[in-house]
Parts: sequence; C-alpha cells; structure tokens
Amino acid sequence: MRATAVRAVPLSARSVPSRFDPAGRHRPRSRRWRVERLNRPNPLWGSNGVAFGPDGRLYVAQFLAGQISAVDPASGEITPVVPLDGPVQAPDDVAFGADGSLYIADLPPGRVWRRTPDGAYHLVSDEVTVPNGITCVGDRLFVNEMRVGGRLLELFPDGSRGPRVVAEGLAMGNAMQQGPDGLLYYPQIVTGELWRIPPDGGVPERVAADVPGAVGARFDRDGMLVGVSGGMGGVLTRIDVFGDGARRTVTTGIHGIDNAAFDMANRMYVSSYAGGGITVLAPDGGASVLVPQGLNGPFGVTADAAGTVYAADHYRVGRLAGGGVDGGVDGGVDTLAVMNGAHGIASAGRLLHLASETGEVHTCDTRGGALELRASGLALPTGVAVGAGGVPVVAETGAGRVVAVDAAGGLTVLAAGLGHPVDVAFDDEGRGYVSEGRRGTVLRIESGGAVTVFASGLDTPQGLVVRGGEVFVVEAGARRLTGFCLETGRRRVEAEALPVGLPPGIDRVEPDPVPGVPGRPRPFAALAVAPDGALLLSANGEGTVLRLTLR
Repeated sequence: MRATAVRAVPLSARSVPSRFDPAGRHRPRSRRWRVERLNRPNPLWGSNGVAFGPDGRLYVAQFLAGQISAVDPASGEITPVVPLDGPVQAPDDVAFGADGSLYIADLPPGRVWRRTPDGAYHLVSDEVTVPNGITCVGDRLFVNEMRVGGRLLELFPDGSRGPRVVAEGLAMGNAMQQGPDGLLYYPQIVTGELWRIPPDGGVPERVAADVPGAVGARFDRDGMLVGVSGGMGGVLTRIDVFGDGARRTVTTGIHGIDNAAFDMANRMYVSSYAGGGITVLAPDGGASVLVPQGLNGPFGVTADAAGTVYAADHYRVGRLAGGGVDGGVDGGVDTLAVMNGAHGIASAGRLLHLASETGEVHTCDTRGGALELRASGLALPTGVAVGAGGVPVVAETGAGRVVAVDAAGGLTVLAAGLGHPVDVAFDDEGRGYVSEGRRGTVLRIESGGAVTVFASGLDTPQGLVVRGGEVFVVEAGARRLTGFCLETGRRRVEAEALPVGLPPGIDRVEPDPVPGVPGRPRPFAALAVAPDGALLLSANGEGTVLRLTLR
C-alpha cells in the first residue's frame, strides 16, 4: 500500500465540540507553533454494550470513558446519561427492565447497577466477577461473567436474595439475549461457540461452533440468531436455529465489533470497542454511519519516513488515512491491526514496535498488519523509542527501568532503579532521556547506565522527544508542551491548553485492572517527530493527533 501523508486541518478560533470540550470553546494556544488536527475528534470514547431505551434512543456503554450516552437514531445526537465521574466506573453492557430501569454491568469493580427512570442509582450486586453480558427477561435480570470458568447468574434487584447460578464453566461470556423460544443465548469467546439454557437452569446446549471470537448472541426481528464476532473482519454469522439450521456469514469490515441491537425496522446498530462509533446495517445489506468512529486515545504516536502517521490506540493500531479529517470510514483512521492494550509505538522502517499494557512488546509489519510477539512478561511497558541498531527501547513503568529488546526477545537493562518511567527518547549522540511521571523530572541516561537529572519541577511529564538541539515533553498535569535546550537546559512553554487527559473538572480514581482482561488505559500523551520536523502529539482527551509546525 502506498503511503499517503495526512492533510492537516487548522484549529480555528472557534474550536469543534468534542468529548473533551462539548461547548467547543477550548483550543490549544501557542505563539511559536501552528497547531492542526490530523483527524476529527471521536464523539464516543469507545462503544460497547448497546440497547434501545423506552424513549427510542440507543444507549451506549463506553467502557473506556466510564460513561453511558444516549444516541438519537434519527439525528445521531449524543447525550451523556451516566457521567464520567458518576458512581459507575467502567460500564461494559446495558439492558432495560420492564419498568424502564437501566441495568449496568460495571466490569472491573465487579458490580451491577440499576439506574431508575428518575436517575437514582442502586447497587444490585457486588458479588459478580467481571460482569459483562446483561439482559432482562420481563422483571428478571441475568448477567454473565467474562472469565474462564465464569458463571451465568440471575440477580434480584429487590435485594430479596443473593445471585442464583444458572450455568457455570463459561469460557468468557459476553452479550446475551433471550430467544423467541424463551431460552437464554450467550457466547463463549474463548471457544468461539454460542450456547443456550432455560432461564430457570438446566443443562446448557451448544447451538453453534466455529463462530470465531464470538462476542455476542443477538436475535433479529425475524427470529434469526446472529453471532457477533470481534476482530479485524467484523464477521456476523446468521443462523436459522428454528428452521433448517442454515448459516450465512457476512464480513462487515467493522473492526473490533463489541455488540449490536435491532430496531423495529430490523436495522442492526453495531458498536466497536476498537474505534467507537455506531454503524447501522440495513436488512438489504446497506450500511450507514450514525456516529463516526475515531481514536479512543490515542496514546503512542509515530510517523514513518514517508510521513504516514500511526497511533497506538489501546485496542488497535491505527493508521491515519490520507485526506485529512474527511478521509477514511474511521474518522480519518484506518485500522492496521487489532491488539489489546496497545500503548507505546515507534517506527523503524516498514516496521512498528509496540508496547502493550498487558506486558508485551510486538513488532507490526505495516505492509499487512501482521503482529509478531517480541517479548512478554514486562511490567506495564509504556513509551517506546528506537535505539542503537534499530532495536526497540521501552520505558518499563511497573519495573522502574528502561530496557532494550533484541530480535530474540532478550532484554538489556539500560537504566534501573527509576520511580515511574513513562517515555524514552534518544538524542543524536545516542544518549537516552526518560520522563519520570510521578517525580516530575526528565532524566538523562549516561554511558554505563548512570542516570542524571536533566530537568525537574515538571507537572506529570509523559511524552518525550528530542528534535535537533531541543528536548520536548508533554506536562500532562498542566496540559502543556515544554521545550528545553540540550546545551543550556533553558526551558520554554511551547503550547498550552492541550486536550490531554480527562475533561477539565473531572477527577476520578481508575478501577483496578482485572488480570487477563484488558482494562482502561493508563494516561499517556505521547510525542513524535515527523520527517519534516513537525511535532505529533496524541491528544487523548478528544481522540485526535495534533500536528505542531513552526510558524
């Protein structure tokens, strides 16, 4: 595929509304740099469980955001219903009860909530491990667990009793629904199967095998079972379970499908954990975009020698499409690969080196998107740079060190005993620099592994690059870009009011991650240098990559 540089779009004096700034009054400020967006802001911060409410709107659980929004199916207008700083931490699926109450599976803390029609919150249960698939059968509430050896449970919102086990031994449950026959249908992600069981319990029955990466079991208005698969292809498997059992697969091209809901006209509304957005699939096979996809972060950002920009976006590796904010079906972003926990990224020729929050380092070939595992077992690796010999060098945040990863997966420790290293960069002489997020410093790695303080007094430094004779760092706490002269250490504020982190005024505690389940990403606003000398910044507060060029 021929690389195409992305056309940037200036940030006007009146900025575009975004999830970071709904009123559209906020824009970055810089006297030295011209600031432009390379893609449009992502209106949804990921999209997971979806369900139509009594008011006809589509309610969308946003796991990455920690909020739930209602989308008008006619206009696409988005209204937050459960706020970012509300009692729900990380909603993954939703369902409506007969009285109009909204039931919420809050995955990492293991809670199930009820939000009444008047907006009051009630904790239904905290006895469910990684609750995910949730559905209502009349006045009854059912939820399953997204873990190996998980359970399918009935919960009792009136508090009359504890959870009742309907089925056990699930290989990671997810979106489920009652079928026309009255049985509960649910997927098992690990085995790629669809199963069913009576709501009152019994012997589970396998309905279909070979449904790759099955993340949901849904019924359309004609009674056809639809197995929803995540992954790159966005495959739907339609099964006539009440007829001749015939199967038909459809490849939608919607990367990272999470869930789906059907309206009364049998249109299928599909969400994507990888890129957010809502796509509508009509019964005749036509597709339209209700809410465009975009970047959920982004976190790591890089550019290759041709100027093509890539982003590590937690659940995928994104390539910013040519043509600026109007290009591409993904909000100006193409999905190169689906990858859990993608956080740091660095370009090395046709290859991309990636660090995952799950503790892995991968190499991705940009010609086809194939991922090769390079190392595993690292403790929360974050930023990546290309070191001597073209090897990836990683800031291993959880271990307090910087390591180089060779082609065989061997690790060489370049610096150890650090507090909270976040990103790493190299100057023209091969000296390394590390941002220490909690200590507010940038350290320099001298020959032999000695570490000295290059800069101090910074507000949560994260993304770090060296450009010519200057070091640039994102001070995420202050939402500003700061530059330092390599020779004199003189500092200068380069840009302010950057859309990084949570929206202004939002302060919350992140839920603890669940082992084996990709959690919410740790904060990371990265920097990179484009071939023409421009700076690239991951504006994870609004879902864009910003390009800064000297005026």
